[in-house]
Amino acid sequence: MSETRTPVRPTERGAARQTVTISFAGFNRAWAAWIGDRLERRGVRVVYVRWDSPAEETLVDLLRGLSLAEGRVLILVSERYFQLGPRTFEEWNAALREVVGPDPAKFAAVSVTNASVPAAIAVLAPVDLTNMGADEAERRLLDRLDLQADGRPAADPGTRGPRFPAAMPEVWGGVPRRNTRFTGREPLLGEAYHLLQNSEPGAGVLTLHGMSGVGKTQLAAEYVYRFGSEYDVVWWVNAENRATYRRLLAELAPKLGLSTGDEYGERLRAVRDSLRRGNPFSRWLLILDGADEPDQVWDLVPSGSGHVLITSRNPEWSEHNSKLLEVRVYDRDESVAFIRRRAARLSEQEADQLAEALEDLPLLLDQTAGWLNDSDLTVDDYIALLEDGVDQDVVRVSADFPVTFQTAWSILLNKLRDTVPESVDLLRLCTFFAPGFIPVRMLREMSHDDLPEQLTGLLDDPLLWNKAINQLRQYSVVRLESHEIGADEVPSPGESVYLHRMVHQAVGKDMPEADRREFLDVVRRALAEADPGRPTDTRNWETYAELVPHLKHADVLNSKDRRVQALVLNCLRYMYFAGEYTAGWKLGRRALEIWRELLGDSHPRVWDVTYHYANLLRAAGMLEETEAIERAAADRLRQERGERDLDYLRVLSGLAADVRALGRYDEALVLDEQLYPTYRELLGEQDSRTLNALNNWGFTLRLMGRYQDALDIDQRTLEQRRLVLTSRHLWTLFSEVSFAIGLRLLGRYAEAESAQARNVREYRIVAGEANQDTLRAEHNLALCLLRVGDRAAAGKLLTKVLEGFERKLGDRHLLTLSAAVSHSCFNREHGDIDLARETSESVLARYEQLLPEGHPFIIGARANQALVLRNVGERQHAHVLIEQALADMSAAVGESHPYTLGCAINATALRNLIGETESAAELSRNTIARATETLGRTHPLTLSARVAYAADLRGLRARQQAEKTEQEALTDLEATLGKQHVHTVSARARNRPYWDFEPQAS
Repeated sequence: MSETRTPVRPTERGAARQTVTISFAGFNRAWAAWIGDRLERRGVRVVYVRWDSPAEETLVDLLRGLSLAEGRVLILVSERYFQLGPRTFEEWNAALREVVGPDPAKFAAVSVTNASVPAAIAVLAPVDLTNMGADEAERRLLDRLDLQADGRPAADPGTRGPRFPAAMPEVWGGVPRRNTRFTGREPLLGEAYHLLQNSEPGAGVLTLHGMSGVGKTQLAAEYVYRFGSEYDVVWWVNAENRATYRRLLAELAPKLGLSTGDEYGERLRAVRDSLRRGNPFSRWLLILDGADEPDQVWDLVPSGSGHVLITSRNPEWSEHNSKLLEVRVYDRDESVAFIRRRAARLSEQEADQLAEALEDLPLLLDQTAGWLNDSDLTVDDYIALLEDGVDQDVVRVSADFPVTFQTAWSILLNKLRDTVPESVDLLRLCTFFAPGFIPVRMLREMSHDDLPEQLTGLLDDPLLWNKAINQLRQYSVVRLESHEIGADEVPSPGESVYLHRMVHQAVGKDMPEADRREFLDVVRRALAEADPGRPTDTRNWETYAELVPHLKHADVLNSKDRRVQALVLNCLRYMYFAGEYTAGWKLGRRALEIWRELLGDSHPRVWDVTYHYANLLRAAGMLEETEAIERAAADRLRQERGERDLDYLRVLSGLAADVRALGRYDEALVLDEQLYPTYRELLGEQDSRTLNALNNWGFTLRLMGRYQDALDIDQRTLEQRRLVLTSRHLWTLFSEVSFAIGLRLLGRYAEAESAQARNVREYRIVAGEANQDTLRAEHNLALCLLRVGDRAAAGKLLTKVLEGFERKLGDRHLLTLSAAVSHSCFNREHGDIDLARETSESVLARYEQLLPEGHPFIIGARANQALVLRNVGERQHAHVLIEQALADMSAAVGESHPYTLGCAINATALRNLIGETESAAELSRNTIARATETLGRTHPLTLSARVAYAADLRGLRARQQAEKTEQEALTDLEATLGKQHVHTVSARARNRPYWDFEPQAS
């Protein structure tokens, strides 16, 4: 027995306090907490004693020990109270009569069950608290303890206490049904409760981690049922992959009464904000089940006043501010108690033998004991089967799993085959999906023409289907996944089932080859028919996210079925648009290798997969490898099909993107100027491929500093895409960002901010807040806000964007580095100079690793680093660095490119700082001339050069010329940007302007 004391509220000095000791099974902890709270509110001192009933002590001794407790003993009568041990009803009847009978006033009882209990429980005179409301239950409790007569009112009536156990939390969803066979784990449950309840606000995250089959999910579910009454919101989500977790968490929005649109990205944001603020509910519990990949979901874990309980095989959750609690195999007494409850015919000694043979693994105990109870087999016979089946050739299912599992599973499989053979067929079908949650509904929804004969009945007959699933469920081979959230909903066996990876691997090993081929073909067909066919439509991304994990287990790459091959290509395209670059290029590489062997080097599908593979490689930043692949493909296609072949043009377009990303803008422009008119001639002005070529041409022009030309093309592309693809198509939204960037680079800041703000709202709705294209749009919005003078909003958004890119793409992706550059520049002028320097140095080092020497991005990062060094007083070092950047940038993109002009503006400032005033003035004059020719007299970059030149003239003591130059620049600034614009105000205050390099990453 274990005893804990709760804090009690103070009573009037000198008042005698009655004491009640509550004896309860851990299973009924919620009832004990509510009863204790009700009594304490009446001034009663409460002591809690959890009833453990260890087998080595007799019931008589245990009850006599309980009778020594202070005050009256209140027993919570439930079937679980009497099952602990386990003890027979005869033992209980005898002990109750011997111990309670002579002193009935010492004991009282309330009943919280409708199940059968020992007859002698009548000596406790229990009152029933089931099937009634909280007020009536409290009245009966107080009456049973003779507390009504003192007339003492309930203390602190406004204080919130535990919820009445029969009343559900206000919001409850997704929680598995309670396992009535749950056994033991009392110390773990107590420690989990302690760790969560004593956590600081915002830090209430606990991960239950351990090997497969150890019972982490069951432990989490039991925690919910024991402690869920203390929360207003209890929400359970499957977190095995990011897409499913996001969807299920987003479904909480309407339950919280949040007003959102239908898009689950919008709902997700609202849910996280609501939980963080604790409005409308501050007491919430979120359970993330199966979160084995912390990097996939940790950024979406809510913070706030509530608690998060995670189950995972991965202890790396500790790196994401989660407390850890390891779940191990059962203690032997827990194993024995569980087996005897699952298989009542077994003696304690037999249960101990079985537990030792199965190494106390809960999953194995559950599956084995269940059917062994229905079998005539003795435990000795079963253990002999295990021993006979294990030899040197048996392969362990996993390093974490017992050797005995494979043999134990074979025995159970034979049992299934003898009772409902279709359940084995269904199980075998499941092994061609990935382990975990398996969307078996796809099997029911697929076309049933030309099915293997043995599967026709299973898939066509709903009764047989349900019978097969229920058979698997009965022996704990699978559990049902309910897509319904309501607490009273019955899971539909037509949705999905959860298949443990141990079972998945074991079944996969035990299958005739003929069945393997036929079942594999069926699952491939089911996946192909579930393909929605439009990977650019974000409304289909949830489906693709569900399909992708199953491709490997269905071995789709070795299928010659065109529908299956189309599925692979669509999944690759989805992974590109959804930003799943690493997983995407790995799948693409395997597909390319296998399809070349399977279909031949020149098969159309091989060129298709080459295109998608290259796109994903490029997006992942593997630029030189991508160029080599596409250059080889282009050479071969040109030789085989000619220069007007569409596959050749597609590869050539990819090659243009490669050299563009590698900083060879002139080479990219030659290709773009060739591709667009060719596509237009072959396919027409409004074909999506023609518009893609036009878009790419505009992007290259922008990188070359031809901002007005680029804007004109971006506007044409945007108008055509809105017309052809609709306004919310991903490519249309991308064109809107390009157009807004063009406006900003031309100094049309207010227009740019307005256009970009609208675009960001659309992106968040269509693609979700974590999508890389949404983050790219937000990055430009932050820069627009900075240009219009809203520094606070810009800084906050820049931080959010950088963190988002780091989570989504990692810290070495070009988009991440682009955001880091902006973040460093902002901190240099408006934030933490030390952070700016650290970030700037880190960005430069990563660029040097990723890109070839001489790339404009590397040179620009060095130019920015020079400004950081200037601000921290390292003027000479800064001067050397900016002069080198100026020379290198001029060589890389030409001396009239805006990048070079910006470096020149910064160089003039550094020359002045080290006393080279005449040289600075000369460079300023040349910069103004080139900027005026390239960008125009009133472009912000030209105006910065003019303001800088005025400062140089003052340094040369040419005051009259300086005044004239300054006044003309100020007049143009006021006319162009406005009198109160931050640039105008800064120039009027004679703050020398500078230029921030901004890498344009696609």
